[in-house]
This record gives sequence, C-alpha cells and structure tokens, in this order.
Amino acid sequence: MQIPFFKPLLITSLVLSLAGCSSTSPSILSTPIENIDELPLKIVPLTDSQLKYWGEADLSTDTIPGMSINKAYEEIIKNKTGTSVIVAVIDSGVDITHEDLKSVVWINKDEIPNNGKDDDNNGYIDDIHGWNFLGDAVKENMEYTRIYKRLKPSYDNKPASSISTANREEFALYQRAKAEYEKEYNETLQSRDQYQQIKQQLVPAHAAVSSKLGKEDYSKKELSAMPADTDQMKNYKGMLMQIQNNVNESIPEALKLLEEGLTYFSERLDSHFNFQLDGRAVVGDDPYDITDTKYGNNQVSGPSKDKEDIKHGTHVAGTIAAKRNNNIGINGVANNVKIMVLRAVPDGDEYDKDIALAIRYAVDNGAKIINTSFGKYFSPNPEWVTDAIIYAAENDVLIVNASGNEGLDLETKRVYPNDQHPGAPNEISDNVLSIGALNYEYGSGLIAGFSNYGKTNVDVFAPGVKIWSTTPNNTYEYLQGTSMAAPAVSGVAAIIRSFYPKLTANQVKQVIMNSGISTNATVLVGEGKIQKKFKDLSVSGNMVNLYNALILADKVSKQ
Repeated sequence: MQIPFFKPLLITSLVLSLAGCSSTSPSILSTPIENIDELPLKIVPLTDSQLKYWGEADLSTDTIPGMSINKAYEEIIKNKTGTSVIVAVIDSGVDITHEDLKSVVWINKDEIPNNGKDDDNNGYIDDIHGWNFLGDAVKENMEYTRIYKRLKPSYDNKPASSISTANREEFALYQRAKAEYEKEYNETLQSRDQYQQIKQQLVPAHAAVSSKLGKEDYSKKELSAMPADTDQMKNYKGMLMQIQNNVNESIPEALKLLEEGLTYFSERLDSHFNFQLDGRAVVGDDPYDITDTKYGNNQVSGPSKDKEDIKHGTHVAGTIAAKRNNNIGINGVANNVKIMVLRAVPDGDEYDKDIALAIRYAVDNGAKIINTSFGKYFSPNPEWVTDAIIYAAENDVLIVNASGNEGLDLETKRVYPNDQHPGAPNEISDNVLSIGALNYEYGSGLIAGFSNYGKTNVDVFAPGVKIWSTTPNNTYEYLQGTSMAAPAVSGVAAIIRSFYPKLTANQVKQVIMNSGISTNATVLVGEGKIQKKFKDLSVSGNMVNLYNALILADKVSKQ
C-alpha cells in the first residue's frame, strides 16, 4: 500500500553489541544479512524436509529465500520468550482443538464460559476465544454477484442515456459488477467443463493401463516400457505420459488433484455466482446496517462438523503461532502468541460490516496485531472498514494484509481492504502492511506467479508458495497464496512486539520493511508473463527477514 517516501535506514555493515532496553529484549551481537546477489542459485530440487520448512530457511546459508527464522532463534532469541502478544486472525474460523494450536488460543479471562451473560460488557456474550460474525453461514456470493443481483432490477437493459445524473455513479457500479460477474462466471464454467472432459478421458485410460500393468500407481519408466498394441491403447499411453511429465508422475494423485479442481469449480458455480443463494439469511442481521451489531455467536470453529470450511483460517493460525518445539506438527513463526479467532470470512466474499466490526473487536479486546488474509475488488461500504483501520491505528494496532492472488499490478486496480485514500497518493493510516508472496525458487521465479504486486501498494514480500501448516482435525497440508505470506509476517511482527513492546505499530511496520533483504534480479510476475526488477515490485523492494528485523528493532528501540 502507498506510504510517504522515506529513505531506508542504513544497516549495511552494522554490528551491534548492545544489551536490550528491557528485560524482555535479547542481547544482540550480529551482523545483518546482505550482498545476496553474490550467492549461487540453488539448482537442485528441494527435499521434502526443505520444502516443508523453507519459510524458516536462511538465504545466505541455504540459498532458499526464507525469513531466516531458525537463524534468528539460534543466534538472537535463543531461550528468551519475551512478553505475550495477542494476534487476531480475521478469517474463516480456526480449529481451536487442533493438537498444535489449542495451547496458543486466546482466552478472554474477563468472560465466564457458557453462562449466557456478557460478563465483560463488551457487547458479546460468552466470547471466550473471539467471535463468530458469520453465525451458521458458510457459503456466500462474490461481492460483484451481490451488487449485480441487487441492482439488476433497476438497471437491466437500460441504456446509459436514460440514467439520471443522480444515478450515474450507481449505474456505473452496476455495469462494472455485471461485467466482472459475466467474465468470472463464464471462465469458471469453462474451467469446470474442461476438467469434466479431462476426467472423462483420463479415467478410462488409467483403468485400461492399470489393468494391463497390474498396478494402480505406475512410474514413468513402467508406462514408457509398456507395449501399446492398439490405437486406443497408444492414445491412452500418450495421454498418461503427458500427465506424468507435466502434472504428476502418480496418476492416482493427478486424478485426486483433478477431482479437487472439479469440485472447486462446481462449488463456485453453486455458491459464488448463484443468484438464488441467500447465505446471510441464516445469520438474521442486515449486513448493510453497521448499527445492527447483535448477531453471530461464540462458535469460532464454525458450524460444520468436518471443519473443512475453516481450513484456511486454521492454516493461517498455524503459520503464525503453532506451538514451537513441542515435538508435534510444525513450529509457528512466533513463540509467545495467543491467537484471537474472529470468524468473518465465508466461502465467498466477506461483508464490509463483518470486517469492520471484527477489527474493532480485536482492538477493544487487546490484540496488538491483526492478520487479514482476504480481499476483494468490490466494496459497497469501504468507509466502514476504513474507519476501523483508523481506529486500530489510533490504538497502536498493526494490521498485516494479504495483497491478493490475481497476479495484478495494484497500481492499476484497487483491492479491498486497503489503507489508501481513493484517488489520493497518501495513506489513511500508518499501521497497515500489505504482503506479496515469494516462491522458494531464488532467481527469476522468486515471486509467486499468482501474487499481486505494486510499487506503492504492496509493502514487502514473504514466503507464500507451498506453505506447510496446520489444517483441521489434527492434520497438516500445503496451501499457497498471499494469504499464507501475510501470517508469516504477522509472526515476525509478533516477535518484534514481544521483545520490543515499546515500539509502535508504525515503527514495527518500518522495521520489517527497512530490514528486509533485496536483490537486483529481474523476476517474472503476472503468472510469469511480465519481467520486472524485484526492487520495483513493492514500496520497500525487500523480502521479510526476521534476523535482520531483530537487529534493526534493537537499534530503533534505543533511539
């Protein structure tokens, strides 16, 4: 997001050997990581272990563009824990019973559990771990779908010349929403149909080859050596070899991925674009009335028994704060965090009211960092969220926001939420960090192809491709997106606020941006279609580095 021009603090050749400013601060005798362009590129594939933990790696020693987390713990943090920091996760919900998360979930000590009373008088009854602003709602339309179907009766088939001056702005919104709806709907329908066609061809081909080879999971070598006696078998073999070379050597795994894709596109058609869906009806509030606040419940893990709909939020929470060094699952970035769960992001686009109220809840109940791994390109009430962001800034709360996954230059397209004044070059506040996603490939593929970017609209980049983290029911999975990069930075921010609690939200933001590492390399963005200098893709031109951030935080805390 856009910020006033600043000159980065010089940390080159900086060596600090100063004691911390308080008892919680680590003593630092370290030199920042620099001169990464002199490092060799990693040309061998990552091992399974390296892939699972690549976000913790150190570029200078591992040639993997992680955040130097292990290096920071081993050389700076060591056995210190700092002060506890509350991080609010505004998302789809979190599995608070997960084996690697249950000990780090925030508990509202001012509320007596399950007595049906608002003991702390904060407006929410029995809010022990946060609040569920969605109630029992799960599926939702996209925002442009909601706008299109709401305005369609007023403007459908009306020429622009017939629209009154007073209604032209609304009519223009209707036209944009309609165009976006038709584009996205048709692309999703086409993708679903393509997946169905591929499945119809792949399933019989796999069945025939499996029968001939006597096994379900055959290697490239085995398939290549298999004789094909008929034209049909030759076609089957050629198709399967193409899948093995370009998608996955394991055809059963490729079929699984195909089925997941088919389910994804089919469910989008049933919910995101479905005019008949009223996902909000079960909640019972008016989502366009910011004063209607008596809704939702305290079930922050959501209503679904299989918990599949809270996978995203559970994954985000694990990246930030999964219990470190407990010999279970993974290590989250931060070691002294409590996760406040705010369920406000459905399967579809979030409502502005829910996000605004969730931000205010987080601020009022002690969160110092808010992770917002969501976003949309239409917002009927952006002022509600803007006011909440300013409220967070006034109360010294840092917001870490995912920049989006469409491979777009945000200099040309506005995304919500954001910290910009519409049409103006300045920010509404100084407490929002917008995060782009890194790939684990150091070199031209450093930026995730899906990641949005922008010289004045994205602040910094962090690991966001194939991130291994917690998922519901004590499981772990790879997910990717700027949604995964943002919580990595929230974890870094939490560590800084833990050891340097006197630093303001803006100081923490600037420390993270200014202490990052950069490269002079030209990289590919926009799904690999555009070449750009890495330094031109964000405000800072940097990728987040915890090791450097702690060194700089120590210096800033003494100024």
